[in-house]
Amino acid sequence: MRRSIIVLAAVAATVVTLLSGCAEGEKSGAAGADEVRLDYAYYNPLSLVIRDQHLLEKSGTKVTWVFSAGSNKANESLRANAIDVNSTAGSAALQAKANGTPLQSISVYSKPEWTALVVAKDSPVTSVAELKGKKIAATKGTDAYFTLLQALQTGGLTAKDVEVTNLQHADGKTALERGDVDAWAGLDPYMAQTRQEQGSRLLYRNANFQTYGVLNARADFIAQHPDRVQAVVNAYEQARVWALDHPNELAQLLATESKTSLDVAKETLERTVLKVDPVPGEAQRAVLTPIVPIIVADGDVRSKEAAETALGALFEPKFAQQALR
Repeated sequence: MRRSIIVLAAVAATVVTLLSGCAEGEKSGAAGADEVRLDYAYYNPLSLVIRDQHLLEKSGTKVTWVFSAGSNKANESLRANAIDVNSTAGSAALQAKANGTPLQSISVYSKPEWTALVVAKDSPVTSVAELKGKKIAATKGTDAYFTLLQALQTGGLTAKDVEVTNLQHADGKTALERGDVDAWAGLDPYMAQTRQEQGSRLLYRNANFQTYGVLNARADFIAQHPDRVQAVVNAYEQARVWALDHPNELAQLLATESKTSLDVAKETLERTVLKVDPVPGEAQRAVLTPIVPIIVADGDVRSKEAAETALGALFEPKFAQQALR
């Protein structure tokens, strides 16, 4: 009897230890051995290819996928150590780094025109200047928001001249269609969807305001697991080759994943350039430099010095360079 009690006590102690270890692992949020945690997003078609074709798993890497509804959500996940690699607009990566998120951009996955100012089909607004005093939906911390700020300047306006309603991209589309806002800083594929299905109009477009799609990794993950970072960037280059060779299949994949029509997916991809140099550097710096004074004036970063310092240390090109070799 006494021996049974001792055995049971030992088993109980083991279970407690194991549960405690699990709890600590969950609390730390650290990736396991040979594992990488990364996001997938409708605004990042290559991520859908990698996930659908299990490219990383085929290379021997265990993957945990997390959905990103926008660059802001992708940065939240990275900042919370819920993922190791995320995909955002370049402007969102710059803002996050300037505000203390220890990340670096390790690859470029696209040069999209993924956002524009959108108004409803029957809207009387025909120019950016006419948005003065209007309510505009936008997702702060994303290219859509920073494009909005630049677009307003072309009409002689600032964010103080309009009422910005901070809504996630899909919710902004809904608000526009319901008439809750006068305009929306849109994002594909939702932007293409509302144009095709509701007759919404793209009021203002400017591809030069878009700041590329970039992959970012936490600095500690880059330092501790360069092999896993390399595996991710390699997979992205493999996905890029496939996507460029299979445009119809890519469109169908995007339509299926985003639950939109094939025509919506095709329109989205028409505005998405995937044949780009994946090595982050001067091209991205050139488009981000004009963003610095805008995000500083809008209060999106702590200071001008923080933004300029972040831009100077944002890019880590060696992984993309190796992938191309």
